[in-house]
Amino acid sequence: MTTQSTKPIARAEKFAERLGIRVPVLLSPMAGACPVSLSVAVANAGGLGACGALLMTPAQIRAWCEEFRRESAGQFQMNLWIPEPRPVRDAAREAAQREWLTGWGPAVGADAGEAVLPDFDTQCEALLEAAPRAISSIMGVYAPEFVAAMKARGILWFAVATTVDEAQAAAAAGADAIVAQGSEAGGHRGSFVADDAERNAIGLFALLPQIVDAVDVPVIATGGIADARGVAAALTLGASAVQVGTGFLRTPEAKIHPAWAAKLAETGPNQTALTRSFTGRAGRAIVNEYVEGAAMPGAPPPAPYPVQRGLTRAMREAALAAGDTTRMQMWAGQSAHLAQAKPSADTSAELWEGAKGMLR
Repeated sequence: MTTQSTKPIARAEKFAERLGIRVPVLLSPMAGACPVSLSVAVANAGGLGACGALLMTPAQIRAWCEEFRRESAGQFQMNLWIPEPRPVRDAAREAAQREWLTGWGPAVGADAGEAVLPDFDTQCEALLEAAPRAISSIMGVYAPEFVAAMKARGILWFAVATTVDEAQAAAAAGADAIVAQGSEAGGHRGSFVADDAERNAIGLFALLPQIVDAVDVPVIATGGIADARGVAAALTLGASAVQVGTGFLRTPEAKIHPAWAAKLAETGPNQTALTRSFTGRAGRAIVNEYVEGAAMPGAPPPAPYPVQRGLTRAMREAALAAGDTTRMQMWAGQSAHLAQAKPSADTSAELWEGAKGMLR
């Protein structure tokens, strides 16, 4: 059990020193929304950059890391999803989805569900070769052999957990830190079992202190943190750092579609929802006409991940090209409205300096 005798600021500064950073504000590794420019800006401001490598080939992983290191002497983490068993295919369900999705965009080809992800083992090899400061996991834990390989290279393992049981399992498997992900977080839920993602939707400030009490490693808080008040609250509850995703999405370095960025500014906490309609795996997104339609009683159920992701690809690409927010995939946490349209360096400084002012 982690002792809480250390003052919040001192605890956070000690953890930051261990990471080789100055500011205990970590960028969330958001697959598809972590351009090098954003990580460089966060790292150069003293925080920890990040890359969600789920959809990247080994060559793309190497290229991302090389570009980052050309632009920054800072630190970063890389993230991968732990692979799930191959999905059980249902031809009738997929046919119903294809027909329904055609009403939202281009016709969906018969082979659209044949979504193939990059090879996990070769991705892992590329991460070891890249040697970031940390490698994080989500949706489970890494195999013992990979954990040993990380530790042999001095790479820290951050394990995302959405329940106390998951946190304890990750700590027992050798995680160097637990990322406590509250249900407020934007994007995909990190539950070890996919079906638990909606059933075990625990808020961060209920989850965080219980994970802190249950494990002997530092805990990083993530989910719904987008201003200094959230940082101060997380550190008070025992976190050693915070991880921020949605709070950085309106910064110019994030380079998301302007229509998505504008939607974030007007999205209240009740205007996001957990949905499987985009990828087949539960994630928190801004509620738009497509998300609402997918939740209606007459809508066909989504296919499993990554089949559903393949089925919706044409619609998502068309929506992005047109700037059409009625059907665009717009991941967002419940604190989206707090995200600021200012440089990432300013956001990082305000998060940390503001929190320190509250905690002193």
